[in-house]
Order: sequence, then structure tokens, then C-alpha cells
Amino acid sequence: MKLIGSLTSPYVRKVRIVFSEKKVDVDLELENVWATDTKIALNNPLGKVPCLLLDDGAAIYDSRVIAEYGDTLSPVAQLIPSGGRERATVKTWEALADGIMDAGILARLEATWRPADQQSPAWIDRQMRKIDGALRQISSELGENTWCHSNQLTLADIAVGCALGYLILRFPAVTWQIQYPNLDRLYQKLMQRPSFSETAPPAA
Repeated sequence: MKLIGSLTSPYVRKVRIVFSEKKVDVDLELENVWATDTKIALNNPLGKVPCLLLDDGAAIYDSRVIAEYGDTLSPVAQLIPSGGRERATVKTWEALADGIMDAGILARLEATWRPADQQSPAWIDRQMRKIDGALRQISSELGENTWCHSNQLTLADIAVGCALGYLILRFPAVTWQIQYPNLDRLYQKLMQRPSFSETAPPAA
């Protein structure tokens, strides 16, 4: 299998961590989807990463689908409960964390891709409010627990860790570490795992 992605995408990092925790080997092919000569549309018509190419040539996207598929590839470290309320809870954590990344990317694109006189501060503020609200909810749900869900690492922790890592990379002015020390404790613990430390994005 081959994973098409970038080193700074939090969605790519999420699925790379899933494969690492599952002890599944996947080759990483770097692709800059913003480059004029990008070929990502040959495998994903949406022009997004991550995109997983299977050995038979089939393509799987996006990160949520790839993460689910990855969790089925080995019996090591079940990251997503098999069904029912437990599964829905972990997937809700993932949706919340992905929402932070979605809002962050929209805010960043508005501030970096549009000419200054065409930027909408109201749009940026709207995205940042989403991030603030999601961080507040995640901190409240985590409380003093060791993990986001149950008593072991799940996709919930992986997704939250990738969202927090993205904020560190792109939004250092958002001081969530001070405001939510329980999230900082979780992130520091996650960064001690090889799956997280080895996929940390390069400095901006």
C-alpha cells in the first residue's frame, strides 16, 4: 500500500499514526496539492490528501475512511470500538477534532491565500470561534481522565492529538496549553509515543 500525503497535513498525520499503532507498513509518497503540477487528482478527484492506494490500484479517501480501514488490517491495538454507543462516541471525538483542523485550515487559507484587501476578518473570527468552542468541549469531556475514551488509546486520542499538533504548527498564538492544562498533559503523553514523535510536522 502507498499513502499519498504531506508532512504538514494533520489529516495525513492522523492516518500515519493509525498505521503505526496498528504495526502496518505503508509507504509514504509526498505530494503538494497546492502546486501547479500536482497529480493528486489522478487518484482522488477531490484533490485532497491523504489518499491511500491499495495494492490492486484502488484508492481510498478521506482520512476518516482510511483510519477506519486501517483499524481492520491487524488485530493489534483496536482503535475504534466495533459498534454501538462506544463506536459512535469515538467517532464523535474524531469529528470534533477534525472540526478544529477544518476550521484552522479555512482560517489559514483566508489569511494567507487571499489578498489583504479581500480578506474577511469576520470569516476568520468565525473559524477561530469554532476552534475555541471545540477546545472547550474537548477539555470538558476529557476532564481528569487518562484517555479521551475508555482506559486505552483510541482513534479519539489520535485525532485530538493531531488537532492540537496542528494548532502548535499553524496557530501558536492560541495558548490552549495554558487555558486547558489537561489537554497539554494529554498531548505531552501522546508525544512520548513513537507514532506521534515520528510524525511530528516540520517547523513552519
